[in-house]
Amino acid sequence: MLYAILCYNDENVVCSWTKAEDDAVMARLAVVHGRLEQAGKLGPTARLLPTSAATTLRKDREPPLVLDGPFAETKEQLLGFYTVDCETLEEVLEITKELAKANPGGAYEVRPLALFLPGSLPPGAGVS
Repeated sequence: MLYAILCYNDENVVCSWTKAEDDAVMARLAVVHGRLEQAGKLGPTARLLPTSAATTLRKDREPPLVLDGPFAETKEQLLGFYTVDCETLEEVLEITKELAKANPGGAYEVRPLALFLPGSLPPGAGVS
């Protein structure tokens, strides 16, 4: 079954890391990523840009309202996600615990995926 592991953390804390601190976290995560890739468990992943780069479309109005920034102001923000292929919830929780050891603070939310439509990125949509 495919699961999403949603990564939450205090954006102010994460954005205040020095380059060396951020590089150290990413290096620890790369170890976990490598193991998951080798096992054929890792699907698409993403690290989101800060919420200051977000745009929200409020669909509960007519016409829909477009706002700068995230929908809700919270202490922790969604900063990224993983897609993993695991046999059981216990397996995905073990992976999540490994990620938590590599990346301090925040929380991970695990959700089973009901639909996944793999595809390629549109032209010009590479990682910066």
